Amino acid sequence: MIDWVLCLLVANIFADPVRDGWAPVLVLILEYGIFLGLFAQTPGMYITKIRCVNWLDGGRIGLLRALGRGVLLALVVPALIMDEHRRGLHDRLTGSVMVDAPRS
Repeated sequence: MIDWVLCLLVANIFADPVRDGWAPVLVLILEYGIFLGLFAQTPGMYITKIRCVNWLDGGRIGLLRALGRGVLLALVVPALIMDEHRRGLHDRLTGSVMVDAPRS
């Protein structure tokens, strides 16, 4: 929810999010690509103390996989289909998993 509000605010700079529904979705995809790819967390994930990491080694998933995850997440349906590890279809297809990110 935090990331979506940020996307609406950013999209408002170059488009009318109410009239141009694609604008905040595009910003969300780019936000996921950049922030997950480079930092393993979006601003909303940082605030809520979670991160998205590689399923196999716990490292960052990289820019391309993060962009792919953002595209899949924008479709909404993949997030509703979860496995026993609470990984949505978008996580399984991009080899990622959400984990706690405690700060000391």
